Amino acid sequence: MNRNEVPVLTLEETDRFHFGDNQSSFVRSTGHHLFHINRVETYRDKLVFPLPPHRKITYDFIFLTKGSSVRSKGLSEFTITANSFFFLPAYQITEHRSMSKDVEGFYVHFSPDIFQESGQMKVIEQFSFYDFLTYPLVEVDQAAKERICRSLNDLLQVYQDPNRKGYDQVIFKILDILTEANAFYQEEGEVSKTAAAYLVNHYKDALSQKIYQLQKVSEYADLLNVTPNHLNKCVKKITHKTAQELLNEMIIMEAKSLLKYTDLQVAEVAVRLCNQNPSNFSRFFKSQTGYSPKAYQTS
Repeated sequence: MNRNEVPVLTLEETDRFHFGDNQSSFVRSTGHHLFHINRVETYRDKLVFPLPPHRKITYDFIFLTKGSSVRSKGLSEFTITANSFFFLPAYQITEHRSMSKDVEGFYVHFSPDIFQESGQMKVIEQFSFYDFLTYPLVEVDQAAKERICRSLNDLLQVYQDPNRKGYDQVIFKILDILTEANAFYQEEGEVSKTAAAYLVNHYKDALSQKIYQLQKVSEYADLLNVTPNHLNKCVKKITHKTAQELLNEMIIMEAKSLLKYTDLQVAEVAVRLCNQNPSNFSRFFKSQTGYSPKAYQTS
């Protein structure tokens, strides 16, 4: 991991990010290094929420059978409930906010390499819930839940068995689970099909991709070929926030990750992310979060 950038976690770095000094209690597969599965209730109490913003090189999903969890995809926050999936594509920024004490279910992440090596990466790309801009939640019925849980338990057995090496069974089971979920996948609703929603989704995506280069709403409006006023009206209509508020949220999300997981000082973060002097950046950060950058960095 480059200590001067927001973490993009590799498979090896994911354990340390999530569990810190508790890694010794984390069960890893000896035969499968390109994917991981665990029961969420096994490790829930070992996690310190909220987990700071980060990106991973892996695709992942959570499937809950009980309780709830709150996680973000980019700037949008979602509550995952029983019988529901949350899907996250590789390299998407995310922040895991919380899990209820009664939570039960499964967490899975996998490297795209296992599908590329088998020539099936295009199959994964056909699942819309793994697109950057699409709705990440999928709720299934009871019959599908039972089939999905059987497949996930089978996958867990494969993961834990040191004698079962190779990825053929893993690929088959993951595709089976994703296909089950896809049968229930729906877009967020009619609002997601409007021109305003389309523009707002692309604005959010641009914020995620360009936040280090562009820090003004007018610059994003130019990028999206609209006027700042039109962009702001669409953002207000869909999110009930201003375009500037979304921009501020993305800056804070990136700043938190830089402060927590890089070797950069506050002054360096101020210049790198906001092109501001440290005092202005500190005031901005505190106005958005309630605490100073230094206090957040050392907490």
